[in-house]
Amino acid sequence: MTTSSGRRPGIFAVRDVRSLITETAEEGHGLKKAVGSLHLTAMGVGAIIGTGIFVVIGEGAGVAGPAVILSFVLAAVACAFSALSYAELASSIPVSGSAYTYTYATLGELVAWIIGWDLILEYGVSVAGIAVGWGGNLNAFLDAAFGVSLPDAIATSPEDGGIFNLPAVFIVLAITALLVRGVSESARVNLIMVAVKLLVLTFFIVVALFNFGTGNFQPFAPSGVDGVTSAAAIIFFAYIGFDAVSTGSEEARNPAKDLPLAIIGSLLICTLFYVLTAVGALGIASPDQMKDSDAPLAAALDEGAGITWAAGILSFGAVVAITSVVLVIMYGQTRIFFAMCRDGLLPQRLATVNQRYGTPARLTIGLGVLIAILAALVPLSEIVKLVNIGTLFAFVLVNIGVIVLRRTRPDMPRPYRVPWSPVLPILGVAFAVYLMSDLPLDTWIRFGVWLVLGLAIYLLYGYKNSRLRTEAGSGTPGWARDEGHQS
Repeated sequence: MTTSSGRRPGIFAVRDVRSLITETAEEGHGLKKAVGSLHLTAMGVGAIIGTGIFVVIGEGAGVAGPAVILSFVLAAVACAFSALSYAELASSIPVSGSAYTYTYATLGELVAWIIGWDLILEYGVSVAGIAVGWGGNLNAFLDAAFGVSLPDAIATSPEDGGIFNLPAVFIVLAITALLVRGVSESARVNLIMVAVKLLVLTFFIVVALFNFGTGNFQPFAPSGVDGVTSAAAIIFFAYIGFDAVSTGSEEARNPAKDLPLAIIGSLLICTLFYVLTAVGALGIASPDQMKDSDAPLAAALDEGAGITWAAGILSFGAVVAITSVVLVIMYGQTRIFFAMCRDGLLPQRLATVNQRYGTPARLTIGLGVLIAILAALVPLSEIVKLVNIGTLFAFVLVNIGVIVLRRTRPDMPRPYRVPWSPVLPILGVAFAVYLMSDLPLDTWIRFGVWLVLGLAIYLLYGYKNSRLRTEAGSGTPGWARDEGHQS
């Protein structure tokens, strides 16, 4: 069957929003609605607060000096524009897939495939890289707390002189098992971990305030405005993760209310903790004391407040923080992959939901094994840079998606609306493009190679197996009839 214009849907055909939502109720392909605003907000905080605040604050202070406090605020503002756009689309299209699904409903199948393929790489490499970092922080905690550490042969990848990274494999497989077990169980575990890491940061802030001094705040901005903006570009990536909340759209009990609250709320909570931590750190240590340390917060307490035993507490906090990041980011990847499989762009059999657990168990296990192998053996020092460009690319398309959908579907119910559209979404695009332009050429080349590979897979498999075409060809209503947006 062809479309109403007499042609089969083309590569830029879009998905009808009502059809996307209806599809979530299909037997065997619908996810369980099991999480509320508290758990979704905790997912956002869990994804954002990781190694960033425990490490990046030192780098930022080295560039901007005490004005790194302003850099944290500026980076948060840059993220806020995209967060508002995510909130509008997530509440309006409560379907798994995040930026992939939103792009399918606004810019068409080919662009959706590109962003989905991009997100698969971004989330997968991110989880593998974070898992490797988890192993390093675990060793640091064991050393600080008990004076022992794992042998390099089983604690580092071949790139670093080891045989394989056992801790990285362990954490990936453990998180995989938890995600298979259920989203509500995963959300509860994440909530506990978020509470622990916020408690650790609160401990640092309180101790710092009791030992606070103003001597390290002069001069406040030694590198001027350029230093503040340069540090903000570094710190920006400590905020990435709020977008993972939108991947839980389909499993939210009340997506219209819960998703905007969780996306915006998690960003605000993390900004508050980041700024207070930065103020506290500068109140007890100079930028020079922090900038060269792998653990700047522990160095601040040790050298600034004379609390040497705090290193163990902060190392423990870092391990817990990174564990929750692995959990939420891996959860996000499984839901994006699930959405692409359900749409037929990847094998549909992988989109089967386990009736006992209410999760895409087969898909989750397969991705978990692949990521564990990647974390154990593959050099990640260069490929992890692709995470940054992939995230920023998604931000660009989500902001554009808000603008497009406002024009093409003005009457569509929008429980949350971005204020002052299209100004704020345009600012979101501008910030993302600015940061992308600062990335090195080799990162762009790797990104281009990945997209070319993805395009080949789409042309050889995704295009002909897409539900948009197979259902049109079988005589059922097409999925591309979104008021004139068919190719």
